[in-house]
Amino acid sequence: MTKAIRFHKVGGPEVMQLEEVSVGDPGPGQARIRQTAIGVNYIDTYHRSGLYPMPMPSGLGSEGAGVVDAVGPGVTEVKIGDRVAYTGNPVGSYAEARLYAADRLVKVPAGITDQQAASMMLKGMTVQYLIHRSYKVKAGDTVLWHAAVGGVGLIACQWLKALGVTVIGTVGSDEKMALAKQSGCAHVINYSRENFTQRVKEITGGKGVPVVYDSVGKNTWDGSLDCLQPRGMMVSFGNASGAVPPVNIGILAQKGSLFLTRPTLVNYTATRAELDETAQSLFDVVASGKVKIEVSGTYKLADAQQAHRDLEGRKTTGSIILVP
Repeated sequence: MTKAIRFHKVGGPEVMQLEEVSVGDPGPGQARIRQTAIGVNYIDTYHRSGLYPMPMPSGLGSEGAGVVDAVGPGVTEVKIGDRVAYTGNPVGSYAEARLYAADRLVKVPAGITDQQAASMMLKGMTVQYLIHRSYKVKAGDTVLWHAAVGGVGLIACQWLKALGVTVIGTVGSDEKMALAKQSGCAHVINYSRENFTQRVKEITGGKGVPVVYDSVGKNTWDGSLDCLQPRGMMVSFGNASGAVPPVNIGILAQKGSLFLTRPTLVNYTATRAELDETAQSLFDVVASGKVKIEVSGTYKLADAQQAHRDLEGRKTTGSIILVP
């Protein structure tokens, strides 16, 4: 038996409970991972709250790192003793150990800790596809990135700066402005007391930006569209403030023949080749020192409720993890 976080009904952090579960031996194509670090991501709160419905009862979490301690028949991708990390379905990373498809595991290179790996696979690979494939940025671009000091934002701002991109970042408090600057933002807007659309227009001399990366959702949707240049790209990849209401696509024509995408990591790493390429790109930029992965908060697995309270209460910056 092993311990894992489970929830039997949707709701607030209090619905998560630490329970004993049976993991068992890996089947064909599977590996068993003894987990050493577990990533906590905003999407976990969507699953827990019911925004993204899950079959009940359910585990939680989609990112982790650890050591392979058993492999099933036919597994060639990893072996016992390998340090590995992963992100994706099925959920269930909030656990001491778990089974996972071996062909979706990535070996963690030397020089990257388990804690870093667990906190960057989802966030870092998300940044990789957002800036290299959803919209391919180029040196000299100016982009708007909402939630600049969140887990995804801190990685993105560093990576974009290294690529020669000017980042306009938004944050929710004055306390977070300095961190955003340190992490690569050329301009920082506190959207709790400034009109970010107006400020973006001022910063860009009225032109707007070619792309907006928005993980906030409902509260920033309208203003984000107004920040875009004609034929600009709106990349909506999260709902921290709530889901974006139904959209009349005619608004995209009215505001300048805009493009809109709602991408997900699973579609950008659907094949093994895409997964390897995306992970290697992330590992390379971290190994180069251009992107630093720092874990800002560590919680015991049993304290997952508090981790969610802090995350939803905007009390965290960067990446937070659970440890068994």
